[in-house]
Amino acid sequence: MTWEKKAISGELVKEISAKYGCDLLTAAVLARRGIVSGESAKFFLEDDLRYLRNPFELPGMEDAVERVLAARDEGEKVLVFGDSDVDGITGTVLLTEYLRDGLGLDASWRIPGGEDPYGLSMEAVEEFAAGYGTLIITVDCGISRLAEIRRANELSVDVIVTDHHEPQEELPEALVILNPKLKDTTYPFKDLSGCGVAFKLVSALRFAEKSDLYGQAICLLNTRPVNDAWIVEAARIRNLAVIGTLTETIMPGMVSIGDTRLPEFLEGQQILVWDAALQKRAMAKLFGNGVEIETLDISPEIGKEIPQVAGKSLLRVKELSTVAKYSDKEVSELDVFLNLFRSFIWKRGKIPSTDESRDLQLAALGTIGDIMPLLDENRIIVKGGLRSLAPEGDSPGGVPGMGPRPGIAELLDKLKLSGTHFDTKDVSWKLCPVINAARRMGKPEKAAELLFEKDPRARDQLAYELVGLNRQRKELEDEIWGRVEPMARDSFADYGEKLVMVCGEEINKGVTGLIAQRLARKFNVPAVVVCFAGGVCTGSIRSARGYVIGGLLERFGDLFIDSGGHDFAGGFSLVADHWETFAERLKLVARSIEFSEDGEKRSIGIDAELPPEYLKPDLLFKLIDRFAPYGNENEPLAFLAKKLVIEDLNLVGKGESKHVKMTLAGGKHKWPALFWDAATRVTNKEFGKGDTIDAVFSISRDWYKGVATPQMMISDLRRSER
Repeated sequence: MTWEKKAISGELVKEISAKYGCDLLTAAVLARRGIVSGESAKFFLEDDLRYLRNPFELPGMEDAVERVLAARDEGEKVLVFGDSDVDGITGTVLLTEYLRDGLGLDASWRIPGGEDPYGLSMEAVEEFAAGYGTLIITVDCGISRLAEIRRANELSVDVIVTDHHEPQEELPEALVILNPKLKDTTYPFKDLSGCGVAFKLVSALRFAEKSDLYGQAICLLNTRPVNDAWIVEAARIRNLAVIGTLTETIMPGMVSIGDTRLPEFLEGQQILVWDAALQKRAMAKLFGNGVEIETLDISPEIGKEIPQVAGKSLLRVKELSTVAKYSDKEVSELDVFLNLFRSFIWKRGKIPSTDESRDLQLAALGTIGDIMPLLDENRIIVKGGLRSLAPEGDSPGGVPGMGPRPGIAELLDKLKLSGTHFDTKDVSWKLCPVINAARRMGKPEKAAELLFEKDPRARDQLAYELVGLNRQRKELEDEIWGRVEPMARDSFADYGEKLVMVCGEEINKGVTGLIAQRLARKFNVPAVVVCFAGGVCTGSIRSARGYVIGGLLERFGDLFIDSGGHDFAGGFSLVADHWETFAERLKLVARSIEFSEDGEKRSIGIDAELPPEYLKPDLLFKLIDRFAPYGNENEPLAFLAKKLVIEDLNLVGKGESKHVKMTLAGGKHKWPALFWDAATRVTNKEFGKGDTIDAVFSISRDWYKGVATPQMMISDLRRSER
């Protein structure tokens, strides 16, 4: 195994530190991870919910809001149809609860049952229409359901699709499609979860209900001198999103206002300015005293809500702005004005609300459960959700601890996680599998019912049942694994050692994804696992070594009933009559697979080398917390420390002592350390008690009775050079 520490410029580290106001160690990690732009850095250095992207930047959002509000006003029946995994269930609950409790709508919900096909079905559409329903909103599905949505249109049922899966070339004829992955979208972040998209819709609906600015045409106007000329800049905003800008450089007395683009740009807008007297004098100087532009000076109102800016010029406010330091372009006075106005509206409207903070718990589960990249605003969503889950009154910053919402609280109790500190790994490994177990065992409605249920005793029983289903799922998975592992080994050669594939009636549809993931890890190639049942072949595929599977699935589009997924995980179904054609074609396609990552060469990327004086728990805890949450595309920080002394060493493990527990002396601190699956390296005398070693490791907290003990998790080590 090779250790790789990317070379970075000392000047770049100092520049990052100065620009973003962070310490040099943090700046070095940002530089080494390529997080150098303000747009990317702010999501690591800030966690305030105001850094979430505006939901109205998603194309179609205002149309979706208008249709939902119309349904409320007309007393229509609404169906929320979601997927049956963690992402779909959390999104379904989040949206349905707001439609019912927040808007008072007659809203029902539905997810595919155990034997139902993926996604919106003809049966669901026709049954809903027969019950006089008129609006369906999908969650985490719908982007590929062309025929079903066409049928809804025939039955006079409008469909709003909220989804995050890769769209096919042909889009459904839905009233509105909210999907950050649409080909021509202007939304700046593509990797929201399905629940994340539902969260955006609910946030937009809340804004529409709470703010008198919803749907209003507003323009911010500002003038500033530059040399002998003046710059006139204006921004049209709608629902706090910028929809148009204008900048003109004008010499005083050289042109009339009618010769500029200003009249057309400002027409029909409520025009807000900062310091009306100053702006009036500037306009008179530019166009003469006869020009009057009706404006409203918003600075006094903003000053009341944000006292630190009261009486200051925009130029002076710019120096105080946190947002300005993350801009990758020159920040103008108009940019400062825009940010001030948004902050004012959020503060006045108490945005985000307590309800929105609680919704983040569900959005965080959906984001973690669907293994979305923990970058950009997903970081804000997950960090906010985890903090909201903290016991009531425990407020580490950002979102106050509110305690787990009903349903989650009962699950945490059954999993013995109540009142404990947990992170993305705990959610991913302990909480999400229990929710997903309901789907895998053919009872997905149990998980949704737990999160909807109002009666505490009923919730407790449902949580007990879910834990039982997860136990059954583990037993089933282990049983099937014993059968399919030899089959996979045999298929390895058949598929050119580029892919493994197993299939059969004995494979339960609910665990195909889990088995595929285990096979992909074991063989280090993409894995396909297919269940035969009822004349239909239902399969899951999981990737390995950086191979993007979307292109592979597209080659079988003519055979599939349905397919979908993400870059590294997907699913499909086809009729049994097409199976032989699929299997033979898959062998040919597999041989053309090329990997972007070398399957044999293993390396560890090092984020920072720590001298002895930096081996301090408080310092490293602060650093790892700053880069948390960890997960997809944001692995835990990896450190290198040299000349650590192994003062104690024991082999540990349940049943078989496969792991190594050590005490390492480094700096002024003695570090407990764990090295998984490394016992054979001790018996092979690669290292032992008393040795001086160099180690690559991450830092974790070992919690006991509310007290955190720092612990090194060793990735690799070697004896130090003398």
